[in-house]
Amino acid sequence: MYGENYVIARKREFVPHSVSHETLKAVVDFAYEMCFGKGHHRAYRTGGSLVRHAGEKFCNTFQGKLAEVCLRRALIDAGLECAEPNFDIYGEGVWDDTDLIVNGRTLSVKSASYFSNLLLLESRDYDAEGNYIPNLNAGGTASYDFYVLVRISPDIKGLFKGRRLMYSDSISRETIDEIIGHEQWSYDIAGWISHDEFREAIAGRFVIPRNAVLNGSIRMDATNYYVQAGDMSDFASLCSSLSHSV
Repeated sequence: MYGENYVIARKREFVPHSVSHETLKAVVDFAYEMCFGKGHHRAYRTGGSLVRHAGEKFCNTFQGKLAEVCLRRALIDAGLECAEPNFDIYGEGVWDDTDLIVNGRTLSVKSASYFSNLLLLESRDYDAEGNYIPNLNAGGTASYDFYVLVRISPDIKGLFKGRRLMYSDSISRETIDEIIGHEQWSYDIAGWISHDEFREAIAGRFVIPRNAVLNGSIRMDATNYYVQAGDMSDFASLCSSLSHSV
C-alpha cells in the first residue's frame, strides 16, 4: 500500500480452461431472467454508494453463476461429487445461501475477471468471526468452509462498457447473445482459503477501504477484506481437502 493506492504484489498467472456453449446458454438464460425478467438484485453493494443498473447487474450475475458452474465441472472432473448450482429465479428478499456443497463442506464461490489477483469480500457483509451477516440474520448458512476465487475471460464488464451497455436498464436478449457468442470463454481457479484463514485476514485487518485506488486506476466502491491470489492455496489442495466427508 502507498497512501490510498494499493498495489498487488502476489499475483498468479491465469491458466485458461474452455467453457462449453451449453454452459454459456444456461448461465445467460439465468442471468437475463434475474436482471431483466422476474428476478431481483439489490441496487447497491453493501457499504457502496454507486447505483447498479441492469447492465452491470447482468455482468455480475453472469460472471458469478458461470464461476459456480465451472468450479463444479472442475470438481467433478477431479472425481468429487457436487450438486448443480441453484438456477432458481428469486424475487426481492430471497437469495441462495450456499454456492456449492461437496462432502458436507460449503463453498463460497467468488468470481473475478481474468486479470484480477484479489479475493474480495465486502467487509460489512461479515462479522468478526467471518460469518455472512445476511444469512446469519435470515437463519441460513452463515459460515463457509472454503472461499474459492474463479476468474473468467474475457472481461464481461469491459465488453459491456465497449458497447455502452454497462449502465443501461434495457438490453435485448439478442444483443446479449451476440456479445456472448462472439467470444471464446474460459476460466481458471486462482486459489482458495479456509474459513480459519478468512478469520485471520479479518483479524489482521487485510482491508482495502472504500474510495482507495487499486493498482493506480480502480477506485473501490465499498470496503473489502482481501487475500492476494499468490497467497492462496491451489486447486489440487482444495480437491484433497474435499475428498473426505466431515
